Amino acid sequence: MKYTPQDFKSDQEVKWCPGCGDHAVLASVVRAMPEVCEELNYTKERFVFVSGIGCSSRFPYYMNTFGFHGIHGRATALSTGIKVANPTLTVWQITGDGDALAIGGNHFIHAIRRNIDINIILFNNRIYGLTKGQYSPTSKLGLVTKTSPYGTVEHPFNPGALVLGARGTFFARSLDSELKLNQEIMVQAAKHDGTSVIEMLVNCVIFNDGTHLEFSDRAVREDRTIVLRHGQPMIFGKNKDKGLILDGLRLKVVNIGENGITEKDILVHDAHSDNIGIHSMLADMKYPDYPVALGVIRDVADKTYDDNVRDQVIEVREKAKIKTVDQLLHSGATWEVK
Repeated sequence: MKYTPQDFKSDQEVKWCPGCGDHAVLASVVRAMPEVCEELNYTKERFVFVSGIGCSSRFPYYMNTFGFHGIHGRATALSTGIKVANPTLTVWQITGDGDALAIGGNHFIHAIRRNIDINIILFNNRIYGLTKGQYSPTSKLGLVTKTSPYGTVEHPFNPGALVLGARGTFFARSLDSELKLNQEIMVQAAKHDGTSVIEMLVNCVIFNDGTHLEFSDRAVREDRTIVLRHGQPMIFGKNKDKGLILDGLRLKVVNIGENGITEKDILVHDAHSDNIGIHSMLADMKYPDYPVALGVIRDVADKTYDDNVRDQVIEVREKAKIKTVDQLLHSGATWEVK
């Protein structure tokens, strides 16, 4: 069956604030899912969307698929259980920077470490929106909020560094408004066998408006971000005249055509490399010293937790002398009660 985006939209009224970046992410998802179905030969009944608590966690209500709205920070635990119990399902977890990285941080890193075959879309607006504007684990140092009236004194998490530090096999990043790129990333995430994490940089128009504006504004975006694609040189800029090279053990921004630099000198992105060092440097890049990396940064193959569980069960069954409950009840020392 050939699906359309409309097939994945529920009849529920979307209740995010007008202008919220979550609307654009929802649009990207419903556009990407038909392509996922076509490329992987999936039916809509295989999809389940799971969430915790937060603005983004309303997402399952807006999808015409199976869904589970969990409690704060526990979306990853629920996603894990669903996938292990029914490996044929394609599990999409919707979570926020507070839901995933604060109360849910422990579940988050261990799902990545285990490489469970789930897809996590992490909405990062650098604030708690649903509970009205408290600072989150990704809020900028010094940000004034309702819970930091004199500015935060905490250094924020870099979700990419966290994922790669937990030996993540798939990490991508994008902006809420980049619908075409988002669809591309989501299809690649669905194809990935293991935990895929997509950090979606979204804007909260009410409590943290413009948090990503220094590099997301259309007037400067091409010069302050770089879209990475496997096998392509790391070139960026409005005129495609900037690139990344390795200068010793560090990345360096160069201008093509200056100091003898040509396109042949520019690094070619290898998302499939097992060398996590380059991927970590790309995930760590921040404006103004570097362009912010968008696209699929890392996509490597490894055994998954759900496959390991399945294989272990098969092995134990094959070696087990007891095959049925009846055999179990009559095994060992038994006695008759009169």
